[in-house]
Amino acid sequence: MPAIDRDILAKVRQWMQYGDDDLLLAKHGLNLASSAPYRLIAYHAQQCGEKYLKAFLVLHTIDFPFTHNLSRLIELAQQITLFPDALWEAEILTPYAITARYPGEDEPVTAKEANQAINIAEQTRQLILQALAEKGIV
Repeated sequence: MPAIDRDILAKVRQWMQYGDDDLLLAKHGLNLASSAPYRLIAYHAQQCGEKYLKAFLVLHTIDFPFTHNLSRLIELAQQITLFPDALWEAEILTPYAITARYPGEDEPVTAKEANQAINIAEQTRQLILQALAEKGIV
């Protein structure tokens, strides 16, 4: 890969920072104990995965659609780098992008599901970070 444009690199880092912020907020939400808003914890976990995938696509100047569908973003990322199958687990997070934000579309999210969402977001983040490290980013 040729030298990376500074503006692109800045955008990649911004996407990653936003994803890190979402993950931090999701984890912090668990500290609220019995009043933890599990649907919002899952939403922020989804946002972390989405933003890391978009960071990867921005680095490779891949124009991605306005979507919260992680399957679609993974398909685009797989065209660039062959990721481990574990990245596909991020698909589980996709529904949280919608159901957690819109009344009438929501379904209860349990503590177990919120924790699973955080674990998947962390795994997705790690896989993207590994791919970025191979490109000399991070």
